[in-house]
Amino acid sequence: MEGMQAYGAGKAGGAFDPVTFFRQPQTVLRIVSWLFSIVIFGCIANEGYINRPEEPEEFCIFNRNQNACNYGVFMGSMAFLCCMAFFALDVYFPQISSVKDRKKAVLADVGLSAFWSFMWFVGFCLLANQWQVSKLEDNPLKEGGDAARAAITFSFFSIFTWAGQSVLGFQKYKLGADSALFSQEYTDPSQDVAGAPYTSFGGDEPESPVGGGGGGGGQANSDEAFDGTGGYQRQDY
Repeated sequence: MEGMQAYGAGKAGGAFDPVTFFRQPQTVLRIVSWLFSIVIFGCIANEGYINRPEEPEEFCIFNRNQNACNYGVFMGSMAFLCCMAFFALDVYFPQISSVKDRKKAVLADVGLSAFWSFMWFVGFCLLANQWQVSKLEDNPLKEGGDAARAAITFSFFSIFTWAGQSVLGFQKYKLGADSALFSQEYTDPSQDVAGAPYTSFGGDEPESPVGGGGGGGGQANSDEAFDGTGGYQRQDY
């Protein structure tokens, strides 16, 4: 049946439909999270470091806290790579034939998305707090203020985009766990040919010799082979 699905996707080997793929809520959230990570990384990397007129050395715009800028840059770059990896997994997911492998992929999606949501919550609290306690004399010209506020804002939005991905992934897991259309041991039949046990074409029981008279034919032929009538002389010791 064409409607059979496991963990939100049909059986392996189906045609990829890009229109349907990009309309999926999870795909939309991945793209949005990917864009947010670029904005956060770009804002901090480009305008997150300033210097006072009398100081040539640059410092972090978030209360001179280098850890705050490093955290934002690291999170933005890693979230960008993670979004790309999950995006590739979503494209390849319908081609996974094993239901066990699909289950592992969905659970990894749920766990990592929840982890990233928590990390962005930590990042938002850190950046917002350090920006709030920043001193005006450290940035009298108010350089990079818009970039700092943008990084904080999109860090806040990222909490919900990654949490939404985790929720959608959990729904896929529940859909696959509750489905009775697929067995947990299902694998693509084309990949299981080599492991199939050999079965004789003749059946489980060997045929009786030609000319045998039923169940005792084999014993009769054996006796005739050694009773001396066939030219073999029995020797007594």
